[in-house]
Amino acid sequence: MERTAVNPVTWSVELGFNQGEVVSRHARTLYVSGQTAMGDDGTPRHEGDMAAQLTLSIDNLEAVLGEAGMSLANLVRLNVYTTDVDLLFKHYGGLAARLGAARVAPTTTMLGVTRLAIPGQMVELEGTAVA
Repeated sequence: MERTAVNPVTWSVELGFNQGEVVSRHARTLYVSGQTAMGDDGTPRHEGDMAAQLTLSIDNLEAVLGEAGMSLANLVRLNVYTTDVDLLFKHYGGLAARLGAARVAPTTTMLGVTRLAIPGQMVELEGTAVA
């Protein structure tokens, strides 16, 4: 088994995790760490704005996928964590549209949580992709 770190930005390495990890064997598998509305410098963005946080979280997920030579079309699993399920559902169409445009419907789990690791963050996307 060969593992390759995927970090389009490097702030997370200092915190002890990679943005993604490609595991190669018979096929390439990318395990993507939870992506939130964080800027390239590791600063939280869009406090209190679920729609903007969801959009940036998807953008960050796509950046990790792209760095590994993949896209949303390679996503086979998506875990969605949110501090407000009802509010997320009001904006879920944005995520569904992006997945639909990629012609993918990954297995998905959505969980309501008390809070995320970074205060002020409302949604986190974690995925697995294969190529």
